[in-house]
Amino acid sequence: MTSTTISTARSAVKQYASILLTLDGAKSALFYYVLLTHAVRVKRHLRARGITASAKELYTWISQQIVHLILRIPSTRKKVAAQMDAAILGMENRLVPKGANVTRHLSLPSEGKSLEWILSEMDKMDTETGNAADSWKQGKISGAVYHGGDDISNIIIAAYSRYCVSNPLHPDVFPGVRKMEAEIVAMCLKMYRAPEGAAGAMTSGGTESIIMAVKTYRDWARSVKGIKHPEMIVSTTAHAAFDKGAAYLGIKVHTIPINKITRQIDIAHVKRAINPNTILLVGSCINFPDGNQDDIEALSVLAKKYKLGLHVDCCLGSFIVPFLESAGLSKGDAKGRYRLSPFDFSVDGVTSISCDTHKYGFAPKGTSVIMYRSMELRRFQYYINAIWPGGVYASPSISGSRPGALIAGTWAVMQHIGSEGYRSSCREIVLAARTIADAITDDIPELYILGNPPASCIAFGSRHPGVDPLEVGDAMRRRGWHLNALREPKSVHIACTRLTVPVVETFIADLKDAVRESKGAPAGKGTMVSLYGTSRFSLFTLSLSFLAIFVRLVAGRKMRLIRARGGFLPRVWHVYLLSDTLALLLQATYYIPPISLVLYSVHSSLRTSHPGASVIPDYFCLPGGHAQSLCGFGTLTADLNTCIGLYLSSAPLRDLLSYT
Repeated sequence: MTSTTISTARSAVKQYASILLTLDGAKSALFYYVLLTHAVRVKRHLRARGITASAKELYTWISQQIVHLILRIPSTRKKVAAQMDAAILGMENRLVPKGANVTRHLSLPSEGKSLEWILSEMDKMDTETGNAADSWKQGKISGAVYHGGDDISNIIIAAYSRYCVSNPLHPDVFPGVRKMEAEIVAMCLKMYRAPEGAAGAMTSGGTESIIMAVKTYRDWARSVKGIKHPEMIVSTTAHAAFDKGAAYLGIKVHTIPINKITRQIDIAHVKRAINPNTILLVGSCINFPDGNQDDIEALSVLAKKYKLGLHVDCCLGSFIVPFLESAGLSKGDAKGRYRLSPFDFSVDGVTSISCDTHKYGFAPKGTSVIMYRSMELRRFQYYINAIWPGGVYASPSISGSRPGALIAGTWAVMQHIGSEGYRSSCREIVLAARTIADAITDDIPELYILGNPPASCIAFGSRHPGVDPLEVGDAMRRRGWHLNALREPKSVHIACTRLTVPVVETFIADLKDAVRESKGAPAGKGTMVSLYGTSRFSLFTLSLSFLAIFVRLVAGRKMRLIRARGGFLPRVWHVYLLSDTLALLLQATYYIPPISLVLYSVHSSLRTSHPGASVIPDYFCLPGGHAQSLCGFGTLTADLNTCIGLYLSSAPLRDLLSYT
């Protein structure tokens, strides 16, 4: 019986092998393999993003393709190019000095200039746009300038002067710079409670630190886990540098939504997004948009369970969040607000942290530190080429040559300020941010604070239907403040610095006035409103374009069927009415004129073939079939709303869409 079974099995194996060894069998096997591979990827994608988010992504992609096709029409391309040129010219007029008194230095001078002449020209350049060179010293600015004081600037200048020609690429020539870099990394590791054996490196800024971390985890996963199609998981509020690094390095990014109340990444969604190709989880402490902190401990549990990397982005938190505990601010206020939860290497699952020394560390611009839990992990960051004809080439980060003077300036500043200095700075800046947040919460009922920001950055949105936070931001700009506009939700943020501390009361008073001004008479023309306020119409506009194209296709098929039967459908004018209504709506959105132009060209052809069928009067059409641009940003008139409501509730539309 056993021999018979074995013989049967052998026969079956030979039969299937003979099938697979044929050309058709091999092609079928390859087809099913490719099909299975893509099916697995689709399943993972849907599991990570969800059906709704995946549908929106597909919708957006199709929308982009349609817009790209429309932009290939010569007349449309010219019109868009003209509008873009006008926009660029507007930006140039604001940013680029112009006029008879402006001198441009576009080629090398025939003879060298003196130091006095150079300094004189720099003085002119600083004031050519009409702004004072030191206007930032007034403190009416969000982040941007992390000024530690004139004494700090003098220390940086002295260090830079001493090491201005140094290059860490040659440590044998500049051993002092190599030593200072190692000590900067060591100080930051201790500040973030790194374990024995931890390591790190300096970079040119937060973006490079993040890209280096992404590169490290990609190479680690490839070497240790054999992952060839890496994926990483970030929140919607994670820094854009993670997307940038993923784009550079060929890594798929799953962007996970945040809890709208806590402003923290959705942990349950993160868990659902993890799959065998996942290499990295990302948390922020604090994030740039609204200054909130992700639940690093919860992310750590997932990272340990699935053996993943966990990077904590502390580029903005830098020299603030490590000192909150010793400054007595980590537990928040008496109402339980502003509490800081564990975020550093004391959380077991954290494997790397990025920290900008050039923000609240007050070091010279262009310096940051990337830290790893172990030297074994850090080695995947390095690049080494041992067979280059020019000799062994090795570098720890993207740059080969690096300015040793910046390293020297960073080391000098950290030595000068010390732990007590950073603790004092942390206390002053964070209390300034919390004073502003308390004033908004307690005294400005139209606004609210996003989440529960524990450190130096806060963001406010509007809870009042008559107050647009972007209008408030523009009103603050007219009062001399330079704040940051945010999306989803529309809001404005301020990153407090030492410069903010003495002008906190001024900020609060100006904010109250700005809210009253915006509520009383919104202008609708400010920079923030222009750049961000109309983004909510894009999905609406693209939806209309999809519907218009769909109706046009259906109408075209219906017309062919009618002609084939030798007749004319009396109610076909409803097709024109719908197309015309959509054209008017698209004109009302105004800022995407190419789509309205295409719809009007369709309308013109229908008008030509069936005169009088359309209800749109002639004065809405310009010569050549171009659409007349209606004024305003996305404002729908009562007549249009009535027209849409009556039409979409009518039977002819249902007849049209169901006709075969």
